[in-house]
Amino acid sequence: MTAGLFIPCYIDQFYPQVGIATLELLEKLGVTVAFPENQTCCGQPMANSGFEQLTDKTSALFVKNFAAYDYIVCPSGSCTLHIKEHLHDPGHEAAAGGIRGKVYELVEFLTDVLKVDALQARFPHKVCLHQSCHGQRGLHLSQMSELAAAPFSKPERLLDMVEGVTLVKPDRADECCGFGGTFCVSEEAVSVKMGKDRIRDYAQHGTEYITASDMSCLMHLEGILRREHSPVKVIHIAEILNGV
Repeated sequence: MTAGLFIPCYIDQFYPQVGIATLELLEKLGVTVAFPENQTCCGQPMANSGFEQLTDKTSALFVKNFAAYDYIVCPSGSCTLHIKEHLHDPGHEAAAGGIRGKVYELVEFLTDVLKVDALQARFPHKVCLHQSCHGQRGLHLSQMSELAAAPFSKPERLLDMVEGVTLVKPDRADECCGFGGTFCVSEEAVSVKMGKDRIRDYAQHGTEYITASDMSCLMHLEGILRREHSPVKVIHIAEILNGV
């Protein structure tokens, strides 16, 4: 199979190591990966702010860049969910519909498509998993705690395959960190308080690293950690799964 690698703009600009880890991990697992070099923002920030009508050109470019691949893989739940639910291109609607059905966040691609059952990775640290809202509630990467249903977690299943990882459990496993895209700008004080609450929960359990499948949430938490001079670090799940 050939997968088109969809890298969100904030990862491209601020966390390129996450894109590299995603590429290396997929190649280790036998996937042929292509990277369309003229890809741009998927349009999620405009849509989240109520201006989805301004995403026409970014959507058309996305279709042009990715329509030919067997799958599209992205190390971000929020960007993936935006494409799954909102990608349209009036000039190429059939192609857009095809993309909506074959775009995957990295964790769900590993578990649902590749059906990975073993990884050659090592990360000897205490890790707390942050369940991002888009990944959990939109992509169903893990069970929501308010539902009376059997628990599951695709990210935890993968982390359990990594040698040396000690997965520590927070008290409130699926509480929002407060990032919320443009919410952290329009409601800064609320956003920061929510982030501080999550960090306090994670830190009290002795975690060394907070991981997630959304680097946007981790970016928000990292800013608070730095301002508080905390020794706790953030790391994208792709970096752990690719670790040696």
